[in-house]
Amino acid sequence: MISTASPRRISGLSEIALPFRAILSDVWGVVHNGLEPFHDAVEALTNYRQSGGIVLLISNAPRPDWSVEEQLDAIGVDRACYDGLITSGDVARAKLSERPGTWLYHLGPDRDLLIYQGLNVELCDLDSAEIVSCIGLVDDESETAGDYDPLLAEMARRHLGMICANPDLVVERGDRLLPCAGALAARYQTLGGEVTIIGKPHPPIYEQALAAIGELAGEQISADQVLAVGDGAGTDITGANRAGITALFIASGIHAGEYEVGVAGEFDAVARLLRSHAAEASSFMSRLSW
Repeated sequence: MISTASPRRISGLSEIALPFRAILSDVWGVVHNGLEPFHDAVEALTNYRQSGGIVLLISNAPRPDWSVEEQLDAIGVDRACYDGLITSGDVARAKLSERPGTWLYHLGPDRDLLIYQGLNVELCDLDSAEIVSCIGLVDDESETAGDYDPLLAEMARRHLGMICANPDLVVERGDRLLPCAGALAARYQTLGGEVTIIGKPHPPIYEQALAAIGELAGEQISADQVLAVGDGAGTDITGANRAGITALFIASGIHAGEYEVGVAGEFDAVARLLRSHAAEASSFMSRLSW
């Protein structure tokens, strides 16, 4: 049952983080905006690691972890702020590996074809496909999810199942919100399409994340010893709730346009937002800082 109480506003991660053994932090919207790092966030996670804690980044990026690490390096995110990384792409690869030899249609940009690297799958056109792997829009800078309605209708006519490797509806890139694979999956479901959604807020990625934290710690770490940090109410916070992990909500992320942080009534506004997603955070702050 979701609490009706407003989450506590904190001024820095140091107020709440030290009793936890590990932090499970979202990436886009918390650590960077797709173009450059949030330096205060990088410093906060680095300070937490220096205090003895473990930081595992958890992302709905539909790519293998090593690819996201390369992206973080390219935009200047210091590796000192995290111990490891797990992505929905990693979980999707595990799911696809259960279907050796399957013929699949790749719905997404060519840059994300590396998700299939080393897998026993056959990429094909839609007419030959047994399943659709939804990674995202081919050009999220210029296209909308609605542009794909004819394609989705044809997929539904053929009763093709979809594996969605990124549940996010939108992603923050600079000062813009761009559509993600989750928006295509949602439209496909309205057409009666069968969709398997990978990543936050669904259990498999949290099970893998807790296992990874345990490996980093050298011992099993229970969910109540972990703090989740995220800006997505329906993904980061809901997923943490389902996994039994305490959540810190970052308010100036993808939901920033839905309320005004730093003004009278912000506690109620943030609480209403979280309740609208059936999500609960113990605390919130504008941007992650120490």
